[in-house]
Amino acid sequence: MNAHDGFVPHHALVSAPSAPPARWMLVLHGIFGSGANWRTFARRLAEAQTAGGAPGARPWGFILVDLRAHGMSQGPPAPHTIAAAADDLLRLGDRLGLDVRGVMGHSFGGKVALAYLERRSEGLERGFLLDVDPSASPAGESGSESPGVLELLRAIPQPIASREAFLEAVQAAGFSRGIAEWLAMNVRREGDGFRIRLDLDVLNDLLTDYFARDLWHVLEAQPAGARAEERRVHVVLGGRSASISPASRARFEALPARAPWVSVHVLPAAGHWLHVDDPEGLFEVVRSAL
Repeated sequence: MNAHDGFVPHHALVSAPSAPPARWMLVLHGIFGSGANWRTFARRLAEAQTAGGAPGARPWGFILVDLRAHGMSQGPPAPHTIAAAADDLLRLGDRLGLDVRGVMGHSFGGKVALAYLERRSEGLERGFLLDVDPSASPAGESGSESPGVLELLRAIPQPIASREAFLEAVQAAGFSRGIAEWLAMNVRREGDGFRIRLDLDVLNDLLTDYFARDLWHVLEAQPAGARAEERRVHVVLGGRSASISPASRARFEALPARAPWVSVHVLPAAGHWLHVDDPEGLFEVVRSAL
């Protein structure tokens, strides 16, 4: 056994106190994020399951994961790849001993979710892919802001005088206040200043692998194994998102006709940040699919 075999990412469990979960879903954030980004959404989903109170219901609980090198999951061993992040999830499931039956991933976390779906040929009932493009693409042609964010974070001198100074630097580089506030979740006081807690070299490796991977085959292949007919994968896209290429949108549109286990939903008013741009629309798609 090598060091990589033992890494288990940080996580938090979310469920409704009045409805102990019968099954669990992994929730995976995007690059530079953390599991806490999805806490409010997961709590609402958990509580919504208690409203019906149908006999025989099997409520879901949610496992909010800090993916490797994000949030509290610092210091993972190499290699830093999508596949390694998916393997981390397998170890997490083993460690928790919970009945993990689903996975939901946004953006970078969506590609990790695809790699996890590929590894879990048995036992998964639901997958949710939130504004993720399964294609391989050069980073500069992806429509993603992530490479620019990484370059910016590398350029900010540390220690940083204050959290507000960090926010000003991000906005001066052309990013919105919302993006600045989100990135500031990774800034921590250290000594007489503030530092970015992320290992930017590791994140660069993860982003490089993210853009290099093509995982369409995971969606397009017939699910295998016993009870494969139970697996349903729901793709949710922002109608205004620049992160999904026109070619991939067309491929998504045609997908359900030849892969009936996949459903594709478009939130017309949303950009890439579905749970911020259209929280109600996303909530209804996921709630009804559960």
